[in-house]
Amino acid sequence: MTFLGPCRLNSEPQDSAADIERTKSMTTVDGQAGAAAAPAVAPRATWREWLGLAVMCLPTMLTTVDLNVMFLALPHVTADLGPSSTEQLWISDIYGFMIAGFLVTMGTLGDRVGRKKVLLFGGAAFLASSLLAAFATSTIVLIVARALLGVAGATLIPSILALLRTMFKDPKQMGAAMGLWGTSLMAGVVLGPVIGGLMLGAWWWGSVFLLAVPIMGLLLLAGPALIPESKDPNAGRLDLFSVALSLLAILPFVYGLKELARNGWEPVPVVALVAGLVFLVVFLRRQATLAHPLLDLSLFKIRALSTALTMALMIAFVMGGAGLMASLYMQMVEGLSPVRVGTLLLIPSIVMIVVGNLAPAIARKVRPAYVLAAGSLIAAIGMVVLTQVESTAGLTTLLVGLGVVYVGGASVGPMTPFLVMSQTPPEKAGAAGSLSSAVGELGVALGVAILGLIGTATYRGQVDVPGELPADAAATAKESIAGATVVAEQVGGPSAGSLLDSAREAFTSGLNTVALVCVFVFVALAVVAFAGLRHVPSLGDMPMPGMPPKEPKPAADAAGSAQPVH
Repeated sequence: MTFLGPCRLNSEPQDSAADIERTKSMTTVDGQAGAAAAPAVAPRATWREWLGLAVMCLPTMLTTVDLNVMFLALPHVTADLGPSSTEQLWISDIYGFMIAGFLVTMGTLGDRVGRKKVLLFGGAAFLASSLLAAFATSTIVLIVARALLGVAGATLIPSILALLRTMFKDPKQMGAAMGLWGTSLMAGVVLGPVIGGLMLGAWWWGSVFLLAVPIMGLLLLAGPALIPESKDPNAGRLDLFSVALSLLAILPFVYGLKELARNGWEPVPVVALVAGLVFLVVFLRRQATLAHPLLDLSLFKIRALSTALTMALMIAFVMGGAGLMASLYMQMVEGLSPVRVGTLLLIPSIVMIVVGNLAPAIARKVRPAYVLAAGSLIAAIGMVVLTQVESTAGLTTLLVGLGVVYVGGASVGPMTPFLVMSQTPPEKAGAAGSLSSAVGELGVALGVAILGLIGTATYRGQVDVPGELPADAAATAKESIAGATVVAEQVGGPSAGSLLDSAREAFTSGLNTVALVCVFVFVALAVVAFAGLRHVPSLGDMPMPGMPPKEPKPAADAAGSAQPVH
């Protein structure tokens, strides 16, 4: 398919009759020329596509469950397998590392060999790796299984997003499908701790991995009949050198960010960050010279797509960093267990899911720019509430503020992948799906690292350590609120009480500071949404790449009609 010549990628959209006729004559996905008399209405999905969506939503949910459930299972794994502290970190982190590293590769691979093939292969690999993890008898086997789970998980979301782009050609139906898909993504985040806690209470730690057996089994059994195959018919060969460069760019960079958030400015994470950036530059330079690149940089010239990716990065940045601080506050300041934290967050999370499904419905009548800008400003108000959380009796304020943030941010979650996919040429859907997922992973890592460092710096600047404590204990207490809690348990007496009070106040001040930073980020997000998406029409008026545009409205309505998206 020919999707807008290079000279048009940066130009403002036009709605002249010549443009409409030229668009109608564009080559379609399967290589057949579109006739001028092509129907103006995109074909609507049938029951088969909706059943296929349901089958694909379950693996989507599972990927986020597996991302979070290991934190609950780790104490049980430690008691059984006895991993070292370093091995514990790799057990927790390797899954996310491998997903982030292989997303771009797997998305582009789907464009080349077929998204359905990659999805089903990934589902089978995920099932096998889950069984290996569930019955692991050593730390090394578990780490290898978690790494393989990450590689398999990287095949799922890009393939699913690309397939949704193919299955739901009508913008209204695609918006609804994206809302349901986003619900499954959020459901995994919300239900992960709950499901994990219940299973760990009833069975051994490996049971949490057995969730993959029925879910991936259903995908493998029903997927071949319900999910259509799609790929780029003109794709070239996969450039293995580009694959290697992408891994060398992403893996050290994400590792450096995680270690930076965990241990602060130390030589190893800094070197990893620099190495990742150097390889990223080399990777991008190579992509610019290849006829069939692993990552098509021309996608970033599509204004609405690049804006949506920017928003996805920013919302993940805020939710990752502020979510970490809020979770730590509930555990370290309020003294709640992880399961209790997950339970308390159920209500605002459910509200977020409901609002997230309403956003595409609203966007059928209202331009996405206004929906996303309004949601970002509502979330900013929620962050203002979080700046008022106190170290004593602050739980209610925290939950109210988070609830408002979730309501405002709910529109961004499902709308950004929809905008990315709806503005993407069909033959590049896998690559675009991988970008949508990759910027989310990167945004969370950046948020945890940068906002975590801001919160930690505030804590260290304000905590008051009693002078009678030994030097090593004082240094530990000043490092973090977790360290202060351990020291307080060791020393006891009045010093412990005063240290804990000061540590809780200092950490709460760090939370307030992070929330204030997030206020400005959400305001910037609203500006980005309005400036970058104001030309995008509502879903009801939106044409999609590869589909014939809607017939122009009568001249009397032309002044108020929506512009086609380029």
